[in-house]
Amino acid sequence: MKTIINITFTCLLVAISWGVSFAQTAKPGTAKVSGSLLNDQGKPMDYASVSLLRAADSTIVKGALSNDNGVYIFDRIPAGKYLIKATVIGYEKAVSKPFNVEESAATVAAPALSMRTASTALTQVNITASKPLIERKIDRTVMNVENSVLAAGNTAMEILAKAPGVTVDKDDNISLKGKQGVTVMINDKLTYLSAAQLATLLKSTDGNTIKSIEIITNPSAKYDAAGNSGIINIKLKKNTQNGTNGSITVGGAKSKYWRDNSSLNINHKEGNLNLFGSLSRGDNKRGHDLGINRIVTDSVGNKTYFNQMSNMPSAYHYNNYRLGADYDLTAKHTIGFVVSGYSNSENDINSTSTVIGKQFGVADSSLRTGSEFHQSYKNFALNLNDRLKIDTSGQELSFDLDYSKFKNNSNSQYNTDYFLPDGSVQHAPQLLRNQTPSNITIYSGKVDYAKPLTKTIKLEAGAKFSSVKTDNDLRAQIFDGSNYVNDTTRSNRFIYSEKIKAGYINLNKQFKKTSVQLGLRAEQTESNGELMGSTPVKRSYLNFFPSVFVNQTLNDKNEISLSYSRRIDRPGYDDLNPFIYYLDPYTFSKGNAFLNPQYTQNFEFNYTYNKTINVSLGYSRTTNAITELILSQGQKTFQTNANLQTQNNYNVNINAPYTITKWWTGNVNVTGFYMGFKSDSLAGFNFNDGQVAAQAKATQTFKFGTYRFEVMGDYQSPLTYGIYKIRPRYSVDMGVSHSFLDKKANVKLACDDIFNIRRNDLSSHVINNNFTIKQRNDTRVLRLTFTYNFGNNKIKAREHRSGADDEKGRVKGSN
Repeated sequence: MKTIINITFTCLLVAISWGVSFAQTAKPGTAKVSGSLLNDQGKPMDYASVSLLRAADSTIVKGALSNDNGVYIFDRIPAGKYLIKATVIGYEKAVSKPFNVEESAATVAAPALSMRTASTALTQVNITASKPLIERKIDRTVMNVENSVLAAGNTAMEILAKAPGVTVDKDDNISLKGKQGVTVMINDKLTYLSAAQLATLLKSTDGNTIKSIEIITNPSAKYDAAGNSGIINIKLKKNTQNGTNGSITVGGAKSKYWRDNSSLNINHKEGNLNLFGSLSRGDNKRGHDLGINRIVTDSVGNKTYFNQMSNMPSAYHYNNYRLGADYDLTAKHTIGFVVSGYSNSENDINSTSTVIGKQFGVADSSLRTGSEFHQSYKNFALNLNDRLKIDTSGQELSFDLDYSKFKNNSNSQYNTDYFLPDGSVQHAPQLLRNQTPSNITIYSGKVDYAKPLTKTIKLEAGAKFSSVKTDNDLRAQIFDGSNYVNDTTRSNRFIYSEKIKAGYINLNKQFKKTSVQLGLRAEQTESNGELMGSTPVKRSYLNFFPSVFVNQTLNDKNEISLSYSRRIDRPGYDDLNPFIYYLDPYTFSKGNAFLNPQYTQNFEFNYTYNKTINVSLGYSRTTNAITELILSQGQKTFQTNANLQTQNNYNVNINAPYTITKWWTGNVNVTGFYMGFKSDSLAGFNFNDGQVAAQAKATQTFKFGTYRFEVMGDYQSPLTYGIYKIRPRYSVDMGVSHSFLDKKANVKLACDDIFNIRRNDLSSHVINNNFTIKQRNDTRVLRLTFTYNFGNNKIKAREHRSGADDEKGRVKGSN
């Protein structure tokens, strides 16, 4: 199957230069020539057409494209005298001074080139450089969603669920290749949120603001050590010429309920100043039906049967904003700031009916619980950053300071009526209500330094400090027949603080066809969790996290790599909170203040063919694995988290993009894995279980002129996760888009789960559990989205990674 990169104009020039180079009769050499391109503002020039010319007659020897950092490379160059020529639309042609490649040279650094903005703008040239939806790079898989039909009108969470190897479960927990413990970053910045709060943020992030999703399964020591299954980096759209540009998006959707979304992105550059900002808002209401059948056995063997049905619609309203600026003090020195935040709300009105008896279908009694949750989430975050390019060799120094404040509030009310088998009232109803204000404050600072020691050796080092404090106050009340009074048995306050000091060092060595990177990260953690009236849970521990990466180029089309890293997952802030939250009097959830961090050792082997088809083999072993459990307490059932002894994961992943014709491309991603969990003393039981499972996602893209049509199907086989047996899941999504007004406007029509078959069903029959859960979310959604781009479409805001992102990723509820 022939793989073709469908890029016009710019890549055509590269293809021509390659063709000319192949026509040369000179014997191939062994030297590698590399260099970098900057614009007149000192910014990297990405995707410029670069040619290697013979100095004697300007004959083209080879061609290449510069990457995102403005770097280009020519391999197997024979001895001789050469020039470098670079061209890109909107800039004047740049030609280097002549330089020599000696016979014995292994690597040669070409003279640096600076490209000046063209004095006259080209107005009638259109460049079509459409990246494939799924793209494999050396250390990551990239899902390019910027122009995808399926992205328009979806939230970040819905797009993430379509990414290769990624699954999102019934509670919005994110798994990668079957494993939970994923660290999510936005624009290379850790989110510092808990799993629940991260889910809310992703569900309120407009998909139209996303450029791509990067999946990094084995990160280096430069990244925070959190995330046993790797990092998912969501890259927002960035917008280097003077001027203003932006985009406006409006959309509507219909499932069981109506939804809407709108966003504005704008960028302005004038001289050394670059301003950028975005606003997005939306209303997202969705249904959720939940059915639970469970059998509870008492100490003498008597069984009680519970049949529970819940209707749980949720209504989200979000308002997100982001404003920032970069200022070039010099061509090598840039300072900047980013202010971001949100003001979101969620309203849930749940209705739960429970029938209790000696067998299913025969009622001894029943109850009906109506509950209402009204929640507000507010966040303000500030990032200050400074980046200095010390010299032209690549020596850099950068600083980040971050502050983030979360203020969440939840008001809930539970009204439970009790009935006899004939439907008559058994006794007076139980009326409860809670107020749960929550405040989270995060401070963070980090410094990163990079220096090439030689032409083939590069050193990276850095340090980071973060401080987090959470304050959760549960104010519970019960109705005594005439008034609501304080319920001292449920009211409490939980305060948690955590400080992490970290430092890392990376050393990268380039050989002819081999690159080796060694890294070591150290993190000192001090935490204190205090439930008022109880003994504080204090911890202090120092951990080291080594990493090793080896990449070997076998030939032009075959490449292999080996990697190893050790990682940590600290419990989410809400998982540590021991408060009790009720669904009904027999069903509740609570945190576990005694959760320990889990540690994972990851091993991975990758083989890449022709820079496109990738096969990876992986193994990981996690100790103190943090796992969700459902346990029994008399006739009551509750959900919590606990540490299991070990979790073992074996996986194989195949990603294969392909081109059938110029108008038909596709991608297939298949993951097979085994997950096994073991614990010698789980709630008094010896637990050892696991299962082989598979996931598959296939995407087809068809292009006909200004129309683009996409179909995506995904399948997940039955699998075991901890104590749960999860049923298979599958669905098909479809969409079509049309561009007009000289490609400034675009309208997209798409339908998720077109056959309405996606479900989240599971069961458990271990450690005295005997239950089945059937869930149906509002997944079939018809969406219509309109986008209009205005202004100069070449402006780009500098992408930047702050230092406060891992801690944010452990906060709850930031929708």
